[in-house]
Amino acid sequence: MSVRSAKTGAVSREDGQPEAGGGGEQLAFIRETVRKAREPRAKPRTWRGAALAGELPVARVLVDKGLLHLDQYFDYAVPEAMDAEAQPGVRVRVRFGARVVKGRREGGELHDGFVVERLTESDYRGPLAPLAQVLSPEPVLTPSLLALCRAVADRYAGALADVVQLAVPPRRAKAEAEPVTEPLPRPEAPARGSWSRYGTGPAFLLALARGDAPRAVWTALPGPHWPQELARAIAATLASGRGALAVLPDGRAAGRVDAALTELLGAGHHVLLTADAGPEERYRRWLAISRGSARAVVGTRAAMFAPVADLGLVALWDDGDSSHAEPHAPQPHAREVLLLRATEERAGFLLGGLTCTVEGAQLVDTGWALPLGAGREQVRAAAPLIRTVGELDEARDAAARAARLPSLAWQVTRDALLRGPVLVQVPRRGYVPRLACERCREPARCGNCAGPLELTGGDSAPRCTWCGRPEAAWHCQECGGFRLRAQVVGARRTADELGRAFPKVPVRTSGRDGILPSVPDAPALVISTPGAEPVAAGGYAAALLLDGWALLNRPDLRAGEETLRRWTAAAALVRPAGEGGTVVVLGEPTLRPVQALVRWDPAGFAVRELADRAELGFPPVSRMASVTGSAAAVADLVATAHLPEGTDVLGPVPLPVSAPGPGRPRRPGDPPPGERWDRVLLRVRPGTGAALAAALKAAQTARTARKQSDPVRVRIDPPDIG
Repeated sequence: MSVRSAKTGAVSREDGQPEAGGGGEQLAFIRETVRKAREPRAKPRTWRGAALAGELPVARVLVDKGLLHLDQYFDYAVPEAMDAEAQPGVRVRVRFGARVVKGRREGGELHDGFVVERLTESDYRGPLAPLAQVLSPEPVLTPSLLALCRAVADRYAGALADVVQLAVPPRRAKAEAEPVTEPLPRPEAPARGSWSRYGTGPAFLLALARGDAPRAVWTALPGPHWPQELARAIAATLASGRGALAVLPDGRAAGRVDAALTELLGAGHHVLLTADAGPEERYRRWLAISRGSARAVVGTRAAMFAPVADLGLVALWDDGDSSHAEPHAPQPHAREVLLLRATEERAGFLLGGLTCTVEGAQLVDTGWALPLGAGREQVRAAAPLIRTVGELDEARDAAARAARLPSLAWQVTRDALLRGPVLVQVPRRGYVPRLACERCREPARCGNCAGPLELTGGDSAPRCTWCGRPEAAWHCQECGGFRLRAQVVGARRTADELGRAFPKVPVRTSGRDGILPSVPDAPALVISTPGAEPVAAGGYAAALLLDGWALLNRPDLRAGEETLRRWTAAAALVRPAGEGGTVVVLGEPTLRPVQALVRWDPAGFAVRELADRAELGFPPVSRMASVTGSAAAVADLVATAHLPEGTDVLGPVPLPVSAPGPGRPRRPGDPPPGERWDRVLLRVRPGTGAALAAALKAAQTARTARKQSDPVRVRIDPPDIG
């Protein structure tokens, strides 16, 4: 049997020897074979007797193997029967890991992949295995999407296959079989609407409508108008004949923008991409964008890769929300992905939110984007009245010592309930999520695994949040005490206490166990954890922001920024001060986040935070990478990586040992149970972040090639540096 190589077309037997005779005949045969391989062929090539494609017989394939040492393309022969369907961008199945035995490839496992291009010949000198199957003729991995995935992989020192997995949803054959629909005609440019409240808002809309690519960091006014304003920006982009993409932190926020855009333009101009749609419907909507049937996308984090053609605007709402950080490798952030898209595709950029992150302030400081905000008069007209209760006030308040609410908060709640609902934001969920010894205030720990203890109800026994073991006979290891006190009070305990304080008022809760999308405009107490606040029809009459210390005292670089973001999100749901809206925050009035909330100046807070970080060399002014793993593995990676000149090596420091259990599942990046890991932070000056990512990726690849099994996790620009 004869086999023809996709590289040279030379014919050989299964034992690898030429079929022609020896001496001059063999030499002449080889010369003739080489000559024919260098000239156009009229006859189809073959692989084990099967004809190969004539013009472009080689397919370059991205194999779905997310390993750094395999982060490259592989060439395969294209059988003639697959010539028409095996086009760039389609899904295929290939045999990977085959061995060359006597001149031919054998064995290997079947893996999915994508054809990235078709070639006339391969650089590989040996025989090429053929494509096993074309899974679908749908070109889902377009050249622009492939380029974006490659840029994201390089930015985060990851494998291209991992990024493509995030960008292209799993196939659903039923959705692909549906006919392609024509897009609707471009809509008319929308009126400015509430954008007139912002000084440069109308000019921003006008620039989008005429086909420009403006870039802005938008600090939105409090109130319910931001979904309509974002919808108008998308509609203005569609009016220019281009596409638009908006990414929001959760399905509730995406649903509000979806409803606003549908009301403004009608159905058919855009699609909503969220997990609530289900796999098949989500893929159907994704195909509508890929095929050009719809020109705009509103969705959550995964929509950042949506293949919108002729992109004119990328918008991101509330970029400080942790939901925008992808937990799967290589853990890209939606903000950075959209920044890459805006730069590479020359699209407009809109980074919006009720607050401004330090990264947003940096975009303005460098001149890459312009600020888009309202004047102080507009802010005062839209914001509620902010009142503070500090620790000194609580110490002087007898009611605050005996009850959950200080006197000021109780009075504001009582008066507001006569006019509408009252929102109460509690930082922690549960009943009493943290307990301590009543005598010495030492945190209460489990005798089995040393995990923290909690109360799940008013009559329940203390229970470990890690292993779930009850501790009915607990005693303090420090002082021998047997009595417990609440160290942190949760949302359900707060609801019980407020229900007793206001017995005739309905109490509703919104949190992890069940999030309320909205509440009616009627007197009620709405107890919510941060991020789960429902929207009230007509706005809340008042809001109470409890236990500010629990947010501000977190050991995190972003503790102040995150606290202000959560407070502002709740306060923005309250009616303006002119309509009696009041917010009471339990926090020390002299702290910077509290002062920023009182003045309603989130942009000024971000500018000051950026200046402090620039002085200390913290992100985002510098670029940083986190390397975690066993002590030996981390030391080996850092020692072998060719780090950029001037790299600061911070650490190593031991990571806290975490024990997953019923109340605490293991998170991505946590060390395995029982193992102790170290962490090293690598910091480089601005402009060398790409070199740092390339160096760490090369070092990881070298470790894998040396078959070093100890895992090392590399994360570029981690948002949760403590």
